[in-house]
Amino acid sequence: MRPVIGITTYVELVDRGDWPGLRSAVLPQAYVDQVQSAGGIALLIPPRADADLPLAEAVLARVDGLIIAGGADVEPSRYAARPHPLVQDARPDRDALELALATATSASGLPVLGICRGMQVMAVAAGGSLIQHLPDVVGHTGHSIARGTYADHRVATVDGTRLRALLGPEVNVPSYHHQAVADHPGYAAAAWAADGTLEAMEDPDAPFRVAVQWHPEMGSDPRLFEALVAAASTGRN
Repeated sequence: MRPVIGITTYVELVDRGDWPGLRSAVLPQAYVDQVQSAGGIALLIPPRADADLPLAEAVLARVDGLIIAGGADVEPSRYAARPHPLVQDARPDRDALELALATATSASGLPVLGICRGMQVMAVAAGGSLIQHLPDVVGHTGHSIARGTYADHRVATVDGTRLRALLGPEVNVPSYHHQAVADHPGYAAAAWAADGTLEAMEDPDAPFRVAVQWHPEMGSDPRLFEALVAAASTGRN
């Protein structure tokens, strides 16, 4: 049977036919395409501000794997920080659900892939913190070159990690982020950019619990999605 991969979504105002500004649960189709091409069934999970651990566990009981998708910044209060002037408006619905999902999956062992914001959510759920505006630290905007445009840069994977075995020593990645993970309790660093930005992390004790700072759904390399679907398939057997 094809494994079901849950993917977290956004709530945005969308113009649709005769209905301008319709509040909608949405997700870039690229996520769905990658999951389907890898042999999984995509199931979209809308956010909700009242989410807690029992609700997250109920959601996860219905899927075989999870993608915590990219999106707006995690609210700094979630990691006991004051907001930087360039931090985006808070999304309490996404923060509540995705932090609960990240916490629940850490206990259940369900296969997880965190993407961009998703990596940051996983770090914060584990008690970590974020760099709120990366250009302040690295001195350039190479991880997000312009609004609506993905940057392209190389990352080096860490020897001995699952990511190194999966992707090799180096890989070119599409990137769009102005924040990054500062610390990540319980996770091992799995890839770095040349400027010292943490580009991936993984749980060494989990069958598949991997997070990347880049946007693999926008690239042509399917290996992360194939690995997630393979891990979710194993769990079904």
